[in-house]
Formats: sequence, C-alpha cells, structure tokens
Amino acid sequence: MNIEIRTDKNIQNSERLITYVREELLQEFQRYSERITHFSVHISDENSAKKGGDEDIRCMIEVKAAGLNPVVVTHKAKNIDLSLHGAIERVKRSLEHAFEKNEKPRGGQLEIVDEV
Repeated sequence: MNIEIRTDKNIQNSERLITYVREELLQEFQRYSERITHFSVHISDENSAKKGGDEDIRCMIEVKAAGLNPVVVTHKAKNIDLSLHGAIERVKRSLEHAFEKNEKPRGGQLEIVDEV
C-alpha cells in the first residue's frame, strides 16, 4: 500500500505529521490492506495562517483500490486532526459502499421458467 502525503505552503510538512497520517490510515484501513493500492492525502489551510477561521483546514483523500474507480473525499475542520479524521470516516463509508456494490450486484441471477 503506497501512501503519499502533501501539504500546501501554509502547513508545515514534518516527519511527525507524515508518521501520524500513515499510522492513522494503516490502522483504520487494515481490513482492506489487500485491496487498497494507493492513498493520496493533501492537507491545506484555505485561509492561510493570517486569517484563520472556523473550518479552514481541508483534507482531501484519494484512495485507489483494486477493481474499483478511485474514491475521492474532502473534509473541512478547524484543525488538521479533525479534518483528517473526518475525511477518513467519509472514505471508509464510500469504500464500504463501493466494495458491497461490487460484490453484490443488483438483480441477481435471471431465472428462466419453462411453461408446459
């Protein structure tokens, strides 16, 4: 599983942040580790440090899983931790839905009945 983490110029990308994001993703998605091939995480401060404000930290996560189209979600919050966990929860819901939909297609098997 490849994990790519990026930040904008307003958020300091440190080894501590990278380690934290990796650990959170690995912990939350360990049950899908066989199916997920790539995570791309981008954390940005939409108003920059000068302005501040509620919910101005944005976390975008893109997940690529075998046999599925990429799943992309975003979440805004007042700090990095809340925005990351909000995005993780959205990704989990989206992936679970996509996996279920892929494994259990609608309609089932068509039955043909011969009438005599």
